[in-house]
Amino acid sequence: MAHAQYAGRISTIVTDINGKVISKDDPDLQRYPASLTKMMTLYMTFRALHANAISLNQRIPVSIHAASMEPSKLGLRAGSTITVREAVLGLVTKSANDAACALGEFIGGGDEPRFAQMMTQQARVIGMNDSTFRNASGLPDPDQVTTARDMATLARHLILDYPEYYPFFKVPSFNFRGRTIPNHDPLIKGYAGADGLKTGYTAAAGHNLVGSAVQGNVRLVGVVMGAPSNSRRNAVMMSALDDGFSKYGVTPAERPLVLARATQRGRSHKRSKVILARATRSSKGGVVQVAQLPVKSKKAKASKATTKHTAKHKRR
Repeated sequence: MAHAQYAGRISTIVTDINGKVISKDDPDLQRYPASLTKMMTLYMTFRALHANAISLNQRIPVSIHAASMEPSKLGLRAGSTITVREAVLGLVTKSANDAACALGEFIGGGDEPRFAQMMTQQARVIGMNDSTFRNASGLPDPDQVTTARDMATLARHLILDYPEYYPFFKVPSFNFRGRTIPNHDPLIKGYAGADGLKTGYTAAAGHNLVGSAVQGNVRLVGVVMGAPSNSRRNAVMMSALDDGFSKYGVTPAERPLVLARATQRGRSHKRSKVILARATRSSKGGVVQVAQLPVKSKKAKASKATTKHTAKHKRR
């Protein structure tokens, strides 16, 4: 029985694309991968695509088992089909467990446990010596474990081994049966040069993130696992990447302008206000400047007066 009881204790690692370690903090602690597992499912899918064993337009069946997966999911119905392309996009954007299971069953010959064995075997081949997989989605299993170092290895192999498919990770959204599904990766819009890879969360795993970014012709891969919140996870990742680029003599680019929507408390809780925040390198871990659009109260509307609001917004 594997034990990965470290939620709240953060593991990090930053490497260059060749695997040179730039920084690390407990990178070999055994962790639950949560939905980072889907990176390995996608690696197996890209491997099958590269070998022409399957095609992106090929339709795959959705079993009762796949349809019964817990959220997050696309809401696939048992007996229906989905294309490989749709399943891949469902994994990289919504982190859909039903699509992951359907892919795993398809590539594993109808058997998800068999696919998990294939995942583990392939992990060993690419140097992930401390990872074991039990399912295709990352839903909780006490024996499904990994390390931050292994996740960095997997990220590098996704980028280097299958460059033709890696761009899937940076799609901002995709349309699925009348719905627009946005990408959950916070780095794509929140960190200059970021182009993937994956988030993951369960209560036991904590908040996980694997990301890659290119600045000044330098590509770095970062991993944060076991953070207590999304905001803490994102702040740790961005600071670690900033420090990594600095060590390569690259001045980290200014963070992109972030558009966030917050709900106002109190009587006007049903209305929302728009907050614009630019996170800068000088604001590591602290408060950033915020420009907030004013929200008029009923009283203000009646008197046609405007009220100026100021706020502080912690970098996400």
